[in-house]
Amino acid sequence: MNAIESQLEVDGFAIVPKCVCEESIVVAERAVNAQEHGIRNLLANQVIRAFAASEEVRRTMERVLGRKCFAVRGIFFNKNPQTNWKVTWHQDCVIAVRSRIEIDGWGPWTRKAGVTHVRPDAEILGQMLAIRIHLDDCAASNGPLKVIPGSHRAGILSDEQIQRWPKEKAFTCSVERADAILMRPLLLHASTAAIAPTNRRVVHLEFAARELPNGAEWYERVGGVA
Repeated sequence: MNAIESQLEVDGFAIVPKCVCEESIVVAERAVNAQEHGIRNLLANQVIRAFAASEEVRRTMERVLGRKCFAVRGIFFNKNPQTNWKVTWHQDCVIAVRSRIEIDGWGPWTRKAGVTHVRPDAEILGQMLAIRIHLDDCAASNGPLKVIPGSHRAGILSDEQIQRWPKEKAFTCSVERADAILMRPLLLHASTAAIAPTNRRVVHLEFAARELPNGAEWYERVGGVA
């Protein structure tokens, strides 16, 4: 087990300094509209699709998920002076799928930006990994991601359980341009509104390494080997 795997197992997150090169960051930032505060279905963007399949991104993800891993969802976030917001404590509990198939333990079902989403069982979420690649420096004043180390091991939590969870040991993920934050979907995380808002652009990519059960299909599938 490598150092990143060990930290993810214990804490549920890890920061990878200078995960990608400056040239790749420039390509990625040109592919997204900095005036947008959020873009779903980001893997429909061919530049970001190539970015998700690039050696730079995959070498980090493969260290944890193996060579067969593939990107399944992409989202762009930008907390800026015009759209400065806070996010309450939560887990990332939904996945994007091709169509609705009734499976025991799955639900509720929703539609977001025209795509079917569902909360699967905790086993599937526990085997996924997200990578948040920062296109800007993000210090404590710019509403950085906050996480509660180890909370991913508790499974899917109810809203009441999340509210009661102790927050004293929350960790603030201050990062620089081209750094990446790896996180398990079930890790409790939040962010405050920026005190001194500037662009805080993030390309958020979610990866999996296994097919879905009972005929369900990932909405997107980028990269990986057969």
